[in-house]
Amino acid sequence: MRSIRTAVDRAALGAVGVALLLGGVWLAAGDRALAQRLPAWWPAPAAGTVLLDGDRLARWRGAGWWTPAVMAAAIGLTVLFAWLSLARLRRAGTGRRLALPAPGCTVRPQALSAALTERVLAVPGVVGGRARVTPRRGRRLEADLRVRLAPDTPPGAVLPALRAVAAEAGRAAEPYTVHTRIRLSAAAHRTPHVR
Repeated sequence: MRSIRTAVDRAALGAVGVALLLGGVWLAAGDRALAQRLPAWWPAPAAGTVLLDGDRLARWRGAGWWTPAVMAAAIGLTVLFAWLSLARLRRAGTGRRLALPAPGCTVRPQALSAALTERVLAVPGVVGGRARVTPRRGRRLEADLRVRLAPDTPPGAVLPALRAVAAEAGRAAEPYTVHTRIRLSAAAHRTPHVR
């Protein structure tokens, strides 16, 4: 479904781009210097023509249907583009689903991030942290672990456990290759205040 949506988006953008390009070239061909360099078969506007003639525009504005039709088209296009933008934002917020080896099973990267965060927080000596799993091209996942250590906890004491958690995450996301980056920071000591 995602690839169909992407193809439709690209086709629509391409069609609009080609239409704008052809319209711009047609209008630019009205310049005599450019019109002489174009091939004979190219449809060029006659000298002195304009895109919208003032008399024709005045006649359209005088018709009863012109103003409501233009307003309805403008409102319709605005609502359509707003709806498409909101739908895009909503899809971006939920993230794409990752296919697992079992048929019909998928998982969201946010769910993997939440599970990985729970596993990291269960490691002794860790007082805080979060995990973020980001899908990349070619069946790759990037796991970014930000871990805050308890005061006086050496990094060497928790690093083997964090590596084991990262290896477990790699096995859980089996068809994907997980590249893990671990960032360690220490929680600050609370300095007693004397009053």
